[in-house]
Amino acid sequence: MKGSTKVVKGRIEEAAGALTDNDKLRAKGQTDQAVGHVKQAAENGVRQAKESARKIVDKVRNIAQEAINKA
Repeated sequence: MKGSTKVVKGRIEEAAGALTDNDKLRAKGQTDQAVGHVKQAAENGVRQAKESARKIVDKVRNIAQEAINKA
């Protein structure tokens, strides 16, 4: 489950817990939201790492191609 989905699910659970006066469901919803936010941060970190790696690979390819062209 993606982070944003987990956050939404947690919000629904928390609201349902508040409406039914169910503290366990409310707490589960808050926990799910926190987990979702952590997953979102991790997903963003992975995305940024992939983008950085792609840029580095592209630079290396360009340098290698320039070296081949000069040889």
